[in-house]
Amino acid sequence: MKNILIIGSTGQIGSELTMELRKHYSGAQVIAGYISGAEPKGDLAESGPSELVDVLNKQQIADAVEKYQIDAIYNLAAILSAAAEIKPYLAWKIGMDGLFNVLEVAREMHCAVFTPSSIGAFGSDAPKQKTPQDAVRNPRTMYGITKVAGELLGNYYFTRFGVDTRSVRFPGLISYITPPGGGTTDYAVDIFYSAVKNEHFICPIAAGTLMDMMYMPDGLRAAIQIMEADPSRLIHRNAFNVTAMSFDPEIIFNQIKKYVPDFTMEYQVDPLRQSIAESWPDSLDDTCAREEWGWQPQYDLDAMTKDMLAKLRDKIKE
Repeated sequence: MKNILIIGSTGQIGSELTMELRKHYSGAQVIAGYISGAEPKGDLAESGPSELVDVLNKQQIADAVEKYQIDAIYNLAAILSAAAEIKPYLAWKIGMDGLFNVLEVAREMHCAVFTPSSIGAFGSDAPKQKTPQDAVRNPRTMYGITKVAGELLGNYYFTRFGVDTRSVRFPGLISYITPPGGGTTDYAVDIFYSAVKNEHFICPIAAGTLMDMMYMPDGLRAAIQIMEADPSRLIHRNAFNVTAMSFDPEIIFNQIKKYVPDFTMEYQVDPLRQSIAESWPDSLDDTCAREEWGWQPQYDLDAMTKDMLAKLRDKIKE
């Protein structure tokens, strides 16, 4: 890739992926697309160019692609799972109308496209343990519906028009940089903040509810590696299962207590988030990603826990 446009560069994944891509390539090659009212700030604004690019405005996308001679678009615009249940129409509009705009620009202007899918693409009909790459996808949430439709649309544009579309199905992403943004797995970020602030944690997800998770540095690597992968090796494109670990609230709580012995937690289950979590797999099988483009996570639960606690303590001191 030479020049890259990030749509949604100030969001939960975009703010970190933009900076990681600028380290990987150069600041001038990675353009931070943003919407009005969410302009880049700090390092994100200073480390490279930015451009007003609303995913719902096809002309803005096309203008940015032409201006910066873009080769690849990372489309990260989305409404996350729990928030999407509150605003389903907006979730569909951003998830599908926005993706259609991106794919049309990519078809017309010869760009590659990355659009993340999610563990939410699977529903209760899929196997709960080690959910296979090609398991049935029958979600019951608007977020999951848009992800399945997005996978199918990406495959269509590849087979019909030759657009180089690629994607991964992210599990819950855990980050010390970006605050939670309305996802079902966000409790796994909030719990670390409570631990380092010596606060009692109120958990909205019930004990025993396993969900697939990943530390953000691994998520960023996956998003970059899939776009750099040799296309001749790719049997699947939209989208690859990727995973690093699976845990429930008790497991992560007890892991944190190894390093914060006085940490306490109780349950006040959020019925909406709990119902979404129960419809998702407990864990994913990422064999295809490992075989087709060499995927391999670097962080397990213990490594992530130690790093999250250390980084958050430093952040809170600032």
